[in-house]
Parts: sequence; C-alpha cells; structure tokens
Amino acid sequence: MMNLKKPKFWDYKKPNILAYTLLPLSFLLKLIQLLKIKTKTKIKKIKIKTICVGNIYIGGTGKTSLSIKINKLLNKKKIKSCFIKKYHSNQIDEQKLLENNGKLFTSSKRLDAINHAMTDGYQVAILDDGLQDNSINCDLSFVCFNNLNWIGNGLTLPSGPLRENIENLKKYQHVFLIGNLENLENIKNYLFKINPNINIHEGKYIPLNIEDFDKKDRYLVFFGIGNHGTFLNMLKDYDLNITKDLEFPDHYKYTNRDLDKILKLSKDMNCKILTTEKDYLRLNKYKINKINYIKSDLKIIDEDKLISTIYELNANN
Repeated sequence: MMNLKKPKFWDYKKPNILAYTLLPLSFLLKLIQLLKIKTKTKIKKIKIKTICVGNIYIGGTGKTSLSIKINKLLNKKKIKSCFIKKYHSNQIDEQKLLENNGKLFTSSKRLDAINHAMTDGYQVAILDDGLQDNSINCDLSFVCFNNLNWIGNGLTLPSGPLRENIENLKKYQHVFLIGNLENLENIKNYLFKINPNINIHEGKYIPLNIEDFDKKDRYLVFFGIGNHGTFLNMLKDYDLNITKDLEFPDHYKYTNRDLDKILKLSKDMNCKILTTEKDYLRLNKYKINKINYIKSDLKIIDEDKLISTIYELNANN
C-alpha cells in the first residue's frame, strides 16, 4: 500500500480553492458511505463488552495510546481485556505496539476478531479504530481529537481530513482531546454547541525516558506518524535541542536507503538521532543501534472520570 503525506491544505483554518474544488468528490464519498450503512445490518447483540476508540479526523489523534491506557486500567481491576484491530499490512507498527501492551486479535473483519476474543474468554474488547464500522454496535465509544490540528479545515475527505461530518458528534457520548491546552476552551465550546451532553476527557503525552538524553546534545528527529507536531512540541517542552526534523508519511515503511540518508545527515550535522516508538518498531534491524527513540505515555488529566466511565460499562452486565 502506498504511503502518502497528508496534504497541507487539510489543516488550514479555512478551506482553500483546492479544497472547494474537491467537494464533489467529498459528496460522492459521503453518498457511498450512506449506501453502505443502509445495506449493512447492525449487530444487535455481542456477548463480550466492546469499547471503540476511534476518530473523525484521519490519523494522529492518539487512539492507540488511549486504547493502551484503557487496557491497563481494566487490567488493574482484574478485568480480562484485549485489543481488536482490523488487519492492514501498512499498520504493523501499531499492531506491534498493541502486542507489546496486551493481547491483540486481528482480522480482515473486526467482528471475526471479536468472536475469537469471546472464544478465548475475554470480558472486554477494545477496538483500536472502527468508529465508522457499522457492522458493530459498541457499548462505549471514544472519539479522539488532537488539539493541535483539531478538525483542520472542517471538510470531509478528500476536501479535508474528516472521515465524517463533525455534526455527527451529536450521536456520540464521549470525546477525548489529546495534546497541548492552548486551544482547549475554544474546542470545548465548539463541542458543546454540537452536543451539549457530550463528555469531554483530556490527556497529554509525557516522555518516559527523556532523562536518557543530554540537553547539551544536538538532535536530528525523524518520524512517520499522523501528527508530528505534537511529538515535536513534547520534545521542545523538555528543552531538547532539535537541530533538524524529517517528516515521512504516516506508517511509512523505511528502506535501508532512507536510513543511510538519515545516518549520513546526522553525521554531517554532528547530531544524535531520535524517533518515535512507533517509527522504531518499523525500522529494519540494520544499524538500529545508532537510533534511539522516545518512549511516551498518555497522561489522563482527570483519570477518575475515565475510570468511572469504563468501569461502569463492565458493571452493567
């Protein structure tokens, strides 16, 4: 599968001429989605409890991090939970990350993966992505947004970065906002105008191994993730000297040639190399000892609120 960079105009505050030019395609895709919904039958009852962690803005919203956090909270209560992810050959990094933090079931159809989890005696299935999968009626859903990009230009694919119209938030109960707090109040006000009853949860990324890196050193940072701005801001918040940053498409599959270029550039600039954990999991083993990664954790601003939400789900059998 080809990896393409996200168009810059998607994240403009207002749509530009190119975005408006693509609107007919957006309307066509929306029509196809509506037809798919009408032809699919909703699954009325699944014996296992299901939590969907998805997004409307495509990529870089922290859904995998939130899925991992929810799994840890459930495990603390001795609740047997697992991850469900639709198999995509270009998302091996996310699959490895989930496998490193719990039991993962994958399949070309999420429902098949859920059935495998039920057979193995799991009590709760956490779906990493799948908000737009109308074959599954989840017990609890979280819509994730990154505060930095928010909804971009506000239009749906391919005119903008949204998988569905933002007004569809009327049908959801929980939103999760991840990132810095600069634009938080404006976002909250916008959300409450759409859905006055929506529950808003907040979180931010915290580096776990930042002390391993000397602030006196110069760093070349590279990444192929959905939202690189949040990662860069986190590093700058901890005063790391980022001399150069290289952006690749989301889920990018690095080649030996790519790594040779990165290594040469770092040598020429006298920089040490840093990347994300997701990118590190995608690297070839070749020359990997010269590349370090930042391990981060999602810190929940009001963890008691999130705990109450997910534990209540399991209590309502």
